[in-house]
Amino acid sequence: MSKNRATLTGFAAILMWALLALFTVGASEVPPLLLNAACFAIGGTIGLIWIGASGGFAALRHVPLAVYGFGTAALFGYHLLYFSALRLAPAAEASLIAYLWPLLIVIFSGFLPGERLTRTHVLGALVAFAGAALIVAGNGLGLSAAALPGYGLALLCALTWSGYSLISRRLGAVPTAAVAVFCIASAVLSALAHLMLEETVWPGTARGWLSVLALGLGPVGLAFYTWDVGVKRGDIQLLGTASYAAPLLSTLVLVATGVAAASLKLVLAAALITTGALLAAWASRSR
Repeated sequence: MSKNRATLTGFAAILMWALLALFTVGASEVPPLLLNAACFAIGGTIGLIWIGASGGFAALRHVPLAVYGFGTAALFGYHLLYFSALRLAPAAEASLIAYLWPLLIVIFSGFLPGERLTRTHVLGALVAFAGAALIVAGNGLGLSAAALPGYGLALLCALTWSGYSLISRRLGAVPTAAVAVFCIASAVLSALAHLMLEETVWPGTARGWLSVLALGLGPVGLAFYTWDVGVKRGDIQLLGTASYAAPLLSTLVLVATGVAAASLKLVLAAALITTGALLAAWASRSR
């Protein structure tokens, strides 16, 4: 697969993540860890069907157990840290700190073999982050000392996903099919955590069940496979910067479906994120 095609495959994950908020609203009555368990189970099942159809089970036997542990810890750990951060800190502040992961991917990508980080890459990521901040921060930020544990977990959340993406680049020989195992194992861990921490509540409407299914098929399922292809074989710096389009596109989807209202802030955020992505693309092309 060419680098450009792999990058486009990674973009597919960003587009699917843009639907995360819409489907999460539809499944809002389901507790987070239970929702995770259901979605990861669906995403893992998709992978197993694909592996069975392509005859790829033999390749999974050669994947080291440490890699399976790493992938599972990253997928499950990211979501557990994120939900825990939201419980201990205001949602806007925690989400904004968690959304440092694209910027961290761009900055630390310079340490990867064959990659060279330029000032334009960093500038593009910072401009895009400013655009995402306009959306995530909403009506402003109010940092509080009492919420410091939540902020710390949100930072660990950002480090977890950026670290997973960057290390996946180093594990280019590991087949993307291994993501199916990550998902199944994460579903089991999420189910166990749910039983210990939450009360079981399933969707009470067809819309709720369809939202859970859609999440497992897309943002918390197929997206992990396409992201794996993108970060392993595509332009990881461009993908990192372009990831800031996810909160923008997510908000636009909510506006289009009548869940949220349009605002001038969205226009400015779109301009900043687009400018940041163009700067990163220009830097990659110049390199």
